[in-house]
Amino acid sequence: MSADVSLSYAQLNTRSNQLAHKLRELGVGPDVLVGVALERGPEMVVSLLAILKAGGAYVPLDPDFPADRLSYMMQDSGLRLLLSQASLVGQLSIPEGVQTLCVDQHGNWLDGYKTDDLPATAGPDNLAYVIYTSGSTGLPKGVTIHHQALVNFLFSMADKPGLTATDRVLSLTSLSFDIAGLELYLPLIRGASVVLLKPHQNKDPQALLQVIVEQQASVIQATPSSWRMILDAAPAGALSGKTLLCGGEALNAELAQRLIDQAGHVWNVYGPTETTIWSARHYLTRADDVWLGKPLANTTLHIVSDDLDVLPVGARGELLIGGDGLARGYHQRPALTAERFVPDPFSSTGGRLYRTGDVARYRADGVIEYVGRLDHQVKIRGFRIELGEIEARLLEHPAVREAVVIDIDNQLAAYLVAEQDTPELRSALKAHLKAGLPDYMVPSHFTWLDRMPQTPNGKLDRKALPKPDASLAQRAFVAPVSEQEQQVAAIWAEVLKVERVGLTDDFFELGGHSLLAAQLVSRIHSGLGIDVPLRLIFEKPQLNDFIQAIANSGLSLTEDGLSDIEKLMNEMAGA
Repeated sequence: MSADVSLSYAQLNTRSNQLAHKLRELGVGPDVLVGVALERGPEMVVSLLAILKAGGAYVPLDPDFPADRLSYMMQDSGLRLLLSQASLVGQLSIPEGVQTLCVDQHGNWLDGYKTDDLPATAGPDNLAYVIYTSGSTGLPKGVTIHHQALVNFLFSMADKPGLTATDRVLSLTSLSFDIAGLELYLPLIRGASVVLLKPHQNKDPQALLQVIVEQQASVIQATPSSWRMILDAAPAGALSGKTLLCGGEALNAELAQRLIDQAGHVWNVYGPTETTIWSARHYLTRADDVWLGKPLANTTLHIVSDDLDVLPVGARGELLIGGDGLARGYHQRPALTAERFVPDPFSSTGGRLYRTGDVARYRADGVIEYVGRLDHQVKIRGFRIELGEIEARLLEHPAVREAVVIDIDNQLAAYLVAEQDTPELRSALKAHLKAGLPDYMVPSHFTWLDRMPQTPNGKLDRKALPKPDASLAQRAFVAPVSEQEQQVAAIWAEVLKVERVGLTDDFFELGGHSLLAAQLVSRIHSGLGIDVPLRLIFEKPQLNDFIQAIANSGLSLTEDGLSDIEKLMNEMAGA
């Protein structure tokens, strides 16, 4: 199941059955929520299956999220049992009354438990998982997904794009992102293989490509942001013949063409968490053919006016989704559930529709085209973000009087009416945000304003907000001197989209993040012929330290001019 640890189906079934018996003993049953805070690996898959077999439902808790956010999710969900690992428990702020079970205990600690299948207790309408997404009130909200919705999704995707027992599906995505469900469960229901990554390999394009080549992964799912990271590092032919799925963000024609050129078999997939992973899919044959596509099985897509009237072909309206994939709603949020899940006026059986907030239109061939958003919700690196949650968190800081956050070219920019801008205040605000928000929700840019721009009728004029000036986050400029310093600084400036970078500037203070770090490593390799490990930018984020580390490590291109991935591909081709 991974590059260094393999589990057969028989072993997976035995271990998950034993743990399921243990969980049943601890009171896990239908609609009982169990937290899962685990690094990716075999223990994670065993634990998920055991929870489902015991009849319970799981709540993914990403160990990379801030402790305060994880603590809130545990409290809000009301879970009483947490599955974790000894190396992680000390990092978690576990609410009182939550029992912790470490699944990585030494020895055969489950040997006393039966290996047979438990009698099924959960039905189609019972919960399979509750996954938390960004909330406009400043706190995340839990989306409740039942078994029927998950099973409908899996069997529809098994039919198209399709999967066979010979396929090997890469498990690339964090469990906190619902699309991980496809990567884990779809191969298991088809007798195929799951290829698991080690922690943090998903952020290192070279390591990721090495796993893809070594493990012969045949099906890979990723967001457009992740695909850019992978493609920037991938030599020609690295993805040839593989099936690629791209979703979570809007896919543009340029990236679509790169994917088609690399692999040939590319699917654009679409769907909000509230309708269970993906609700529409479209096979791409050319770069100008990037549509949302047609619905999955037992799924309906309607494009309607403000009054919920069906619109004709070509007219823009809100996309509403119905069918078996709909979530129950939001955990313990009846008012919000009623607002977003509305009665289906086209149903004679009392069905519901989910209001996506996405603007779309039907083409003459029945395929749906995405147009934009109705509200201030955005997608960054595939994660759905309510900008209001970030704004609410900023307003908690005593120095901030007004705050607005927008998305500019897939980077978050914060605009503040606050105390005078100082390096200390910027650092304090970032620390305040990181204490409660995941990395992808922390703005890359901060701009101070005397007052927020307004429209003639007194409303906030988001279009009048000035373009962020990244140079304001730069320190006193210290010019690069040597040829290598100048070359690396130029690549930093290109990746970060700033005019220049000095030796004392910090990559992350200038708006850098994990995906840009991967892009930086790829550009240094292609531009300078130096193989830099991704971890180096996190260990040495200041330019002069970064360059010095390269010099001290003697990093350089191999004598034959080939990257490690190209060598590995050549070796496997000749084997």
